Amino acid sequence: MPKSSRFRSAQTVTVLAVTQLIGWGTTFDMLGVLGRVVAPALGLPNEVVFAGLTIMMMVSAIVGPATGRWLGRYGAARVLSAASLTFALGLLLLAAADGVMLYASAWVVIGIGGALGLSAPAYAAVVEREGENGKRVIAILMLFTGLSSAIFWPILSLLNEALGWRLTFLVCAALQFFVCLPLHLFALPKPVVTHAEGGAAEIAPVPLTKAARRKAFLLIAAATTITTFITFGISPSLLEIFRQSGASPAFALQLGSARGVLGISARFLDMLLGRRGNPLLSAAMGIGLMAMSFLVMLVASPSAPLLVTFVLLYGFGTGVMTVARALLPLALFSPGEYGLQSARLSLPQNLANAIAPVIFTAILDRAGTGPALVTGAALTALALAFILMLMALVRGAHASQPSPVVP
Repeated sequence: MPKSSRFRSAQTVTVLAVTQLIGWGTTFDMLGVLGRVVAPALGLPNEVVFAGLTIMMMVSAIVGPATGRWLGRYGAARVLSAASLTFALGLLLLAAADGVMLYASAWVVIGIGGALGLSAPAYAAVVEREGENGKRVIAILMLFTGLSSAIFWPILSLLNEALGWRLTFLVCAALQFFVCLPLHLFALPKPVVTHAEGGAAEIAPVPLTKAARRKAFLLIAAATTITTFITFGISPSLLEIFRQSGASPAFALQLGSARGVLGISARFLDMLLGRRGNPLLSAAMGIGLMAMSFLVMLVASPSAPLLVTFVLLYGFGTGVMTVARALLPLALFSPGEYGLQSARLSLPQNLANAIAPVIFTAILDRAGTGPALVTGAALTALALAFILMLMALVRGAHASQPSPVVP
């Protein structure tokens, strides 16, 4: 890779890693530290305060398809800049909240910011600057953003102790306005994909007919929505699953921490593979590991080795699938339409994220660990079937292409 290209990639990763860390850390991850501080201050139950995350995800889902159109029309840098402004406004509203109405309104604004600035728009910014070679850069970016809670929970905790929660929200708003906004406006390299009309930006890696393209999109949407539903549903209840399976509170916490480390390790592996990686195979492997983790728990008697095996399979599987979800649209569609397709996919995914914790918690509390694991196993089997159908569709599309004529 030429030095200039390496510098552009490094600049893109640096800018987006900083802004995505701040974006996730000051919004979605924030209530992990401040939720139970804000609730009594506003006279609200904990569940009402944490419902802010559900509002955020629901609003992000609704705004997601429009974001795809704006990415194509204005480019990722402007959309991400609008996200920084929107986040800053939402955080200012949180700092001023005096009751449930203003608190909920703040999360509506933050949800709009989430659609404009978290994950898909950042990946679209990478593809604008790297084309279909952006797989490795996206994997590197995801490696950093996976650390958002680990970095921001201690920071938010210290700020809350020193300043109180309202001033902490003001500091978060200032980070969005004075750090993220200038970085998005002035520090991102100029895009190259948008200037390649009629060239590589418009050439899809798989030659699909119009009907096949629609089927491919639906299969990707189905598989990724199911897997994100499982991940967002199971992960918040992992400690309870471990405890119901006989783990002590301390051991359960160790297992939960190990799951996070394994997820980051899987992202690191995808980063090393770079352009040699195949998102379709990664998706099949990730879902297969998740399915195996649930089956192991269902067929074997609870024990410490069993729980460790479950964490190894589930943690690595979800980590691989997290990267695959971001890269699947780039494996099927052209770089020029990556932003649109990713934003369209965010609608069902964010809806799944919003409702999954409630559903899995209800199953776990009312029926126990067994039915929750059976649900996970059944859903992973369904998602794997969709990925296998997608792989067959891709093989058929390549097979239908005429062979090159050798002179």
